[in-house]
Amino acid sequence: MRHKNRDKTKKYPQKVIHYDAQGDVFYIGIKKEREEEFVEVAPGINAELNEKGELIGVEILNASRVLKPVLQALQQKKNFQHALT
Repeated sequence: MRHKNRDKTKKYPQKVIHYDAQGDVFYIGIKKEREEEFVEVAPGINAELNEKGELIGVEILNASRVLKPVLQALQQKKNFQHALT
């Protein structure tokens, strides 16, 4: 489902990766371009597109909940690798 950008004046953060703790939003910027629209690719995960329909960023809402399993898996892998050394 495509949606027009909620705020046409939205500018991308200077950093390519940004976490907003207050809003619990994790952002990965690919290109520093203006967002024209976004597509919800999964619940709470939006692909941001420029006027040509190219991917310019990914926004993850409720990031701490969504990314928790990923972070746990990374920690387990780190602990396993450390035990081998």
